[in-house]
Order: sequence, then structure tokens, then C-alpha cells
Amino acid sequence: MIEATSCGGVVIFRGKILLLYKNFRNKYEGWVLPKGTVEKGEDHMETALREVLEESGAKASIMKYVGQSEYTFTVPEGIVSKCVHWYLMMAQSYYSKPQREEYFVDSGFYKYHEAYHLLKFSNEKQILEKAYQEYLEMKKTSKWTLPHNC
Repeated sequence: MIEATSCGGVVIFRGKILLLYKNFRNKYEGWVLPKGTVEKGEDHMETALREVLEESGAKASIMKYVGQSEYTFTVPEGIVSKCVHWYLMMAQSYYSKPQREEYFVDSGFYKYHEAYHLLKFSNEKQILEKAYQEYLEMKKTSKWTLPHNC
């Protein structure tokens, strides 16, 4: 078993969620949340912010840790057991530019119900559900704001 750790974000701007569309060698891969592998010397929050920026071009701030998802998949070297740590993030704008090197061909911000139905993987749907509830709670209690720097 090969252990792997990734970090990613449920990125929200004005109530809409950032998704990326992956298309590898003209094979439909589907809509996903931005995430990627932890690099040496990085903590999970740094990885999540870097991956969101690299994969989508979106500048975002972490609002809250929302949990993890786990899944396995097969590669020629064996079975990979992946753990993904997820953060609820606030984007600075609707700007996004998909990272072509990672086979992302489209990106955009979608209303919750659209994003939920577009997402390919059930574990990402579960994280979206949890993160969006956290977002609504933070909005309700006026905590969905960035701290002001003096």
C-alpha cells in the first residue's frame, strides 16, 4: 500500500463554489475541487492554498478546516491509499484560470446545487455539503469576513 496525502479547498466567492474540469488525453475526467500533494517542508494549510492557486489561479484565504476524505486507487506500482485534508476558503474574486499542465481545461464558480451535481466523486460531494453548511453558518453569524490587517 502506498500512502499519499493531499490538501485542497472548497473555495467560495459570493456564495458560489469553484470547480475545475479535468480532461486527460481527450478522456472525460469530470468536475473536481482543487487539491494536490503535500510538498516537503509544507504544512497542510500551505499546500491547500498553493494547490488552489496553481490549479485554478484563484487567490483565496483559509476560513476553516472542514475535514478529510479517504479513498484508494490503483497505479502500476500498486494500490494508493490517499487522505485529502479539506479547507473552506474565501476567494478574492470570481477570477480563475485552469492549469493546463494538470489537464484542467475549464474552471468556474457555480451555485451550490449546480456544483453538487457537477462534481464527479461522492467523497467530494460530501465535503462540499459539509463546507457549504459551515459557510452558511459563518454567514449567519457574521464570521464570513477576512481579518483586517493594521
